[in-house]
Amino acid sequence: MTFGPPTLIASDVDGTLIDDDNRVSARTVATLAAAREAGVEFVLATGRPPRWIAEITDQFADTGAHVRYAVCANGAILYDAEHDRVLWSANLEPDALVSLGEIAHRVLPGCGIAAERAGRSAHDAATPPFVASAGYEHAWLNPDHIEVGDDEVFGAPAVKLLVRKPGMPSGEMAARLRPHVGDLAQVTFSTDNGLVELSVPGTHKASGLARLCAETGLPDDGLIAFGDMPNDVEMLSWAAHGVAMGHSHQAALDAADEVTVGNNDDGVARVLERWFS
Repeated sequence: MTFGPPTLIASDVDGTLIDDDNRVSARTVATLAAAREAGVEFVLATGRPPRWIAEITDQFADTGAHVRYAVCANGAILYDAEHDRVLWSANLEPDALVSLGEIAHRVLPGCGIAAERAGRSAHDAATPPFVASAGYEHAWLNPDHIEVGDDEVFGAPAVKLLVRKPGMPSGEMAARLRPHVGDLAQVTFSTDNGLVELSVPGTHKASGLARLCAETGLPDDGLIAFGDMPNDVEMLSWAAHGVAMGHSHQAALDAADEVTVGNNDDGVARVLERWFS
C-alpha cells in the first residue's frame, strides 16, 4: 500500500538529520519548513539528552521548521524544547542500577560505567546530569561527565546506565550483556564505538513517541521515521513508514520500509520532498 503524505515526522539526529559536521542542511530545513507549513509537525527522536538538543533546535530558529518536542535518551525522556521542560522520564532505580553494574563488570571486565539523569530542564543545576566511574572514557567529542565513586553512580535514579569498553564493538558488548541482563533493562546502542546503553525495560524511541503523541495530541497514525542505528529499530518498525539511511547498521536496514541516501546527501529531505517542497 502506498504511504503518504505523513501526518507526523520523527527523526534521529546523529547520522541521520545532521551531517558529519553537525549541521542541518539548508535543503533539509527548507523541506521541514514546508512540512510545518502544511500542518505536519517534526519531532526529534534521539539518544541525546536534553542538554544536547539546543545545538540542533537552534539551527531551526527563525525558520518555519520550528521544533517543539524531542524524545530524548532513546525514549526515556520527553522534552519540551520550546519551553525547556522535561515533561516525563522513565528511570532505573538505584537497586536496578547496582544489579546492572555488577553484571556489566562481570561480563565486560574493565568496563567503565556512567549514569545519565533527568532533571526538570536541560540544565537543571540541582541534578548532576552525567556521572561516571573513575577513568570512564567518553565516547563522544564533547565530554561533560563528572567522575564519582561507583556508589554515587548508582545512588540516584537514572534514565540510562552507560557501559563503555573502548576497543570492543558495541554490537559484541550488547550480545554479551543481553543474556545476563534479561528483563532487567532494555539494551541498545547508537554507536559501534564501544558503548552500550541500558534503560527501563520496554523503553525505546517508539515507546517514547507513542507516549508523546498520547500526551500532546500529535497524530501517530501516519508517522514517518528516519534512523540509522540499532536504537532506531523499534521506531522504524512501529512507524507507518520507517526510513533507514544508506549507511545504516544492518539492524536498522532490516527494520525499515525504505532506504534513502546518507546523512551527508540530504537523505531525510530527499524522501520528504515527495510531499513537501
